[in-house]
Amino acid sequence: MSNPIHSLRNVFSLEGKTILVTGASSGLGRQTAITCAARGARLIVTGRDEQRLQETLAQLQGEGHLAIIADLTQIADRERLVQASPHIDGLVHCAGMQKHCPIRQLTEQAMNDIYHVNFLAPVMLTQRLLQTGSVMRQGSIIFLLSTAAHLGTRGVGPYSAMKAGLIGIIRCLALEQVKHKIRVNGISPSAVATPMWDKDQLEAQKARHPLGLGEPQDVANAAVYLLSDASRWVTGTSLVMDGGSIL
Repeated sequence: MSNPIHSLRNVFSLEGKTILVTGASSGLGRQTAITCAARGARLIVTGRDEQRLQETLAQLQGEGHLAIIADLTQIADRERLVQASPHIDGLVHCAGMQKHCPIRQLTEQAMNDIYHVNFLAPVMLTQRLLQTGSVMRQGSIIFLLSTAAHLGTRGVGPYSAMKAGLIGIIRCLALEQVKHKIRVNGISPSAVATPMWDKDQLEAQKARHPLGLGEPQDVANAAVYLLSDASRWVTGTSLVMDGGSIL
């Protein structure tokens, strides 16, 4: 007779899985990669900063991990990453940027920058990985979103729009890939203590979160759930992680 506790642990394991994490040179991407490796996964990590990416690589448990320097807004870099990732069981899109920019002060260049990094790059990388058959059957694709995708926030209209747009992509892609048993979901965290936020911003956010501010490990744990077999019946949705701030 199987041990139910042992089975429960196994279903959250990433043993034998290869996971690609973008934006892995810092913040949520780095912590997600570290946590996935600790759960038994082989990691392919990518980012634009070679030194910081190597620092991430050095913190990964296990063997066989791979670091690829890439600017995912560039077609050639995306293609190089795809060629280095012929068989993956999971994909976590953590690369992103945020600029405080009220819409009446918005420039077309700023809008293009936010669009290319936060929307076009992850969508087109996903498209190529699916097109080449790199994402294995019963694989999992995760887009890192934000609570800004679900509610209005002053000064981040373009960022909010791109993250909200990804919700539409997630829903459509989930339906398109169901025949391959590939799941597509998002994670929508509120304020998390990462380099994207400065100290004053984080202090201002504390009062809005009844459970306090999030930590990178909280988001990484959610990614493990969505990458593991424990979430085999979950697709087309976004997990909101907000510490009670938008109840």
